[in-house]
Amino acid sequence: MIKAIIVDDEQLSIDTLQWELKTHCSNVNVIFSTNNPKSAIDVIDTMKPDVLFLDVEMPELDGFQLLNSLEFRDFDLIFTTAYDNYAIKALKMNAIDYLLKPIEKEDLLSSIKKVMLNKENKSLGDNLKTYIQDSLQHIDHKSVKIALPMEKKIVLVDQKEIMYCESNGSYTNVFMENNTSHIVSKNLKQLMLQLDQNRFIRIHQSFIINIDSIGEYHRGDGGEIVLKNGKNLPVSRNKKQELLKNILK
Repeated sequence: MIKAIIVDDEQLSIDTLQWELKTHCSNVNVIFSTNNPKSAIDVIDTMKPDVLFLDVEMPELDGFQLLNSLEFRDFDLIFTTAYDNYAIKALKMNAIDYLLKPIEKEDLLSSIKKVMLNKENKSLGDNLKTYIQDSLQHIDHKSVKIALPMEKKIVLVDQKEIMYCESNGSYTNVFMENNTSHIVSKNLKQLMLQLDQNRFIRIHQSFIINIDSIGEYHRGDGGEIVLKNGKNLPVSRNKKQELLKNILK
């Protein structure tokens, strides 16, 4: 069902449009109508219609001024007016359609069809967005592969299998869960850009650790991390709060 609001300074025009919609457009529900444009502003912002039928020429506040006063603008806009000289300006306000009074049945049906198509497309877009977000939430980031470039080869490893990385000048030593290590031809900063930021954290100028590899944290000036394999790594004072935020969340 399409939620509609009608704003027109002529009550007869409102009554006529409501009758047309009720008679020919059973999928449209007029949730509010008014001949006082100022009173419509708060209602539109609160009730959030799917479509707004808006008269252009109104005393005190015309249709364009009303639009500029709104916070909520996520609706389809259909201008209604007896004057066709507003057409270009209406289109510039991103109106989905422009109806001349007296409104013809065929023109009204055409406008509602456009609203329906927009509503369906928006629904499809929202569903796709939700699907993508849900899919991303279920991805096991720890199992995402990463390519480690070395002197004569490139090794693909699962990020979850990396325990920690240690700076080695312009190279980086990558230590794995299976007690193997790799000398990667990237510095620590470059490697950090490839790693999952939700799983890896830089705790020191010389070290990046996998949060899942932490066994203990010992308090101190900066503190010290003890990994699950017993390896002790220092924590810089300026990295301490970030580390605690990640392990305590």
